[in-house]
Amino acid sequence: MPRSRHTAAFTLITVAALALTGCGSGDPAAAPAGAGTSGKGRIPTADVVSSVRKDPAAAKLLPAEVRESGTLTLASGVGTPPGAFYLEDGRTLAGADIDFADAVARALGLKLKREVASFEAVLPALGSGKYDLGTGNFGVTDERRRTIDFVTYINDGQGFAVRDDSDLKDVTDLTQLCGLTVGTSAGTTFEATLEENKHLCADAGEEAYEVKTYADQAAVWISLQQGRSDVVMSTINGLRYAVTQQKGLRFLNEFKRLDVGFAFRKGTPLAPAFQAAVNSLKADGTYDRILKKWGTGESAITTSRISPPEIR
Repeated sequence: MPRSRHTAAFTLITVAALALTGCGSGDPAAAPAGAGTSGKGRIPTADVVSSVRKDPAAAKLLPAEVRESGTLTLASGVGTPPGAFYLEDGRTLAGADIDFADAVARALGLKLKREVASFEAVLPALGSGKYDLGTGNFGVTDERRRTIDFVTYINDGQGFAVRDDSDLKDVTDLTQLCGLTVGTSAGTTFEATLEENKHLCADAGEEAYEVKTYADQAAVWISLQQGRSDVVMSTINGLRYAVTQQKGLRFLNEFKRLDVGFAFRKGTPLAPAFQAAVNSLKADGTYDRILKKWGTGESAITTSRISPPEIR
């Protein structure tokens, strides 16, 4: 699917900006695993997938027809680093979500037919049978579990970021947002959380906050930089990365942790095989290498689970 000009522009900025860690010092010791050491702003390039070998025990859990075809169709929601994003050429996908999906496919002896889809379109398309599975940093919520099955592979969640001139120090209660404009992505847990709790401001006798949603994650950041939003709500990992790439912004705090998983239609027979494959990657060290590459070690899970209850 074609991307908007905002997404293309933002990706170019992130590619040319600082690396995941090390603050662009140019010191090789400060660069993230896999990052180039000549110059600044290198995206991590370590190959952490090609060494993955098929796990016969996990592959055996696949339905017979899937083992025979050897192919699954994956809907990939693409946004900004470190999850899933386009490199500077505008065609090549990179990110932790890309590496995890490719590694699991290799462990299961499968090839993925990857199609890029807008975030808000992925989950409904799974129910219709258009895709076999989806990725896009989909947080596991009780609401989503009613219609979608998940196989968890990281723990991320919800957080906030602001401009440096903001008076906000942290957001531990949504009433701290009363009277402000909050920017976020459409069709996300962030939008749902904000909309469901708007009443808290009225209950406290204060002016409600305004929620502005955007289909394009880059547009969310532009709205913050241009003052059309006072605060942004997004993924913890995405926020922490983005504020190192853009001047004048700062990460506030984590608000809520959520398990993140591969998404499937409800009742899928694929879940046990994917769960076994994720756990196989943990056992052979691939899992930790992917997290290290993208600087997201704090998102490690102990074991993969199938549609666990929402973290409260």
